[in-house]
Amino acid sequence: MILEKATDSRKGSEKGPAEWGKLNPQWKVCSTGKFQSPIDLTDERVSLIHDQALSKHYKPALAVIQSRGHDVMVSWKEDAGKITIHQTDYKLVQCHWHSPSEHTINGTSYDLELHMVHTSDSGKTAVVGVLYKLGEPDEFLTKVY
Repeated sequence: MILEKATDSRKGSEKGPAEWGKLNPQWKVCSTGKFQSPIDLTDERVSLIHDQALSKHYKPALAVIQSRGHDVMVSWKEDAGKITIHQTDYKLVQCHWHSPSEHTINGTSYDLELHMVHTSDSGKTAVVGVLYKLGEPDEFLTKVY
C-alpha cells in the first residue's frame, strides 16, 4: 500500500512538513520516500478494523513539558501506563503535538494532532495519533496542565 504524503497546510512555513527533508540530512526520506509522515489517510486506502486488539491503561506520573521549536513534548519520568496491542505491552514514554495536524484525512487538515509514543521491552515503537478540531474540552488535554 502506498499512502499519499499530505500537503503542507502551513503555506510559507519554513519548518512545515513540506520542508522536513531539507531541515536535517537525516530526514531526507521525508522528501523522497513514499511511506512516511505526513500521510493523507484516504477512504480508498484505509479500512477500519474494530476488534479488541488494543487496550489502554494510563495513569498519572511525573513528567517534563518542553518546547522543541516545531512541537511541544511531554516526556514522562515515571511509569505513565501502557497500551497493549495483541498481547504486547508498550509503555507510554512521550507525547507531542503538532498544530496544525501533521497528517490529513481525505485532504482535510485538523487544528491539532497528538502523537502518543510508546515502546515495548523489545524496542519496538507504537504511536497513537489523535486529531483535534476546535470544540469541547478534551479529557486527556485537560489533565496535562
